Amino acid sequence: MTTRSLLPSLALAALMAPALVPATAIAQSFDQVVQAEILPGWRDADGTYMAAVKVTMNPGWKTYWRAPGDAGIPPQITWNGSRNLDSVSLEWPTPVVFNQNGMRSIGYTDALVLPVKISPKDADKPVRLKATLDIGVCRDICVPQRLKVKAELPPSGVRDAEIAAALVDQPLTAREAGVGKVTCKLSPTSDGVALKATIHMPSAGGTEVAVVETADPHIWVAEGKTKRSGKTLVTETEMMHVDASSFMVNRADLRFTVLGANHAVDIVGCSG
Repeated sequence: MTTRSLLPSLALAALMAPALVPATAIAQSFDQVVQAEILPGWRDADGTYMAAVKVTMNPGWKTYWRAPGDAGIPPQITWNGSRNLDSVSLEWPTPVVFNQNGMRSIGYTDALVLPVKISPKDADKPVRLKATLDIGVCRDICVPQRLKVKAELPPSGVRDAEIAAALVDQPLTAREAGVGKVTCKLSPTSDGVALKATIHMPSAGGTEVAVVETADPHIWVAEGKTKRSGKTLVTETEMMHVDASSFMVNRADLRFTVLGANHAVDIVGCSG
């Protein structure tokens, strides 16, 4: 057989051969405004993995925190199709408060590295992540985006500087910030429940914003008003069920994130 006669067979074999897919891949949005990838990270001594989802936007664009504010788009991440996944915990870095045209939103500019702590079902088997990100990105307009990323996590890996920095850039705990007593007053309204929370804590710097979250995703929390008097921070808001149903509020499940110019503080629960 001549060399020339071999060429069609070689070309056919190349087309039929399986493509070599890298362990990680970058997903680009249809309009090339945002891209996403998984940073595979490392494995800790207890067997858990520390990876991250990295979202990179074009200059001037922003995306949103887990509680994006009335003007933001809530992010959603699903892990369907992942292998050997027992539990996933997201470690959101400290966000920034945006005020535009009289409306408030909370999120990140240019890039977000979101650490992901993963517990495998079987410590002796590999972990493969597949994530679908439904996020909003905004500049002059807001655009919903869907990005799909995947990666095979390394058996041990190495510490990643970007993930490590995002883990450092976390809100302080209540104890670290010197938070004292936290009380909540609840009262019924025509649409839901009004909340007034009084937090005894040192200033977080500048104009503080307190964001309230509940453990129930079906309860919508309105943008609140926050004011300070000495060592006391007071925030007031209203909570409503998305289906206009009646609901109960468990004070122990309420989460307050105070965002200030110097730092943020994460506070869980309040007393009556």
